[in-house]
Amino acid sequence: MAAGPAPEARSLMDEQTFLDNFNNLKYPRKTYLCYEVERLVGENHIPLDDYKGFVRNEGADMGLEHRHAELIFLERMASWNLDKELRYRVTCFISWSPCPDCADELAAFLRENRHVNLRIFTARICERFPGYDAVLRALKAAGVKVAMMTFHEFEYCWKNFVDHQQDEDKPFPPWDNLVLKSEELSQRLEGILQNQEE
Repeated sequence: MAAGPAPEARSLMDEQTFLDNFNNLKYPRKTYLCYEVERLVGENHIPLDDYKGFVRNEGADMGLEHRHAELIFLERMASWNLDKELRYRVTCFISWSPCPDCADELAAFLRENRHVNLRIFTARICERFPGYDAVLRALKAAGVKVAMMTFHEFEYCWKNFVDHQQDEDKPFPPWDNLVLKSEELSQRLEGILQNQEE
């Protein structure tokens, strides 16, 4: 079975939108999710540029029914009909870690699509939902590689998902304490993922 039609030409995120929403020291209300798909061939990862882009949660501010970015992304990915005879790695860079409902949907998708591996790098941990720690452990148990975004991932997103307005070589402008906050969040996440009793 061949893959479904590729999406139209992808758009890039505005620089300020990225800086406002992925800054791990701020607490924006929006969730942005950048994604890319690679085909796995042996030990090689072949980027599929047609399946690369970003989505954001939809809500009242957009005049739409409230929907989380992860669910919008899952709908988009399902529409691609990725060939079940091939193996894929999907990498998501999310401004907030998934809520319980989104984590359940991601796990269900992976159970039904064993040919897809999922990696999630998140800018911050969404602690406002009861059981957020169990959600992160459940994602790991479902086979998702969950990690915090570090300088490397922020810079990668800047280079690959952000519109630099004709200055492609514009370097990523890190904010103060980015590395320190990433290290702190990485330690917290590691503790959550290792602690089954929390």
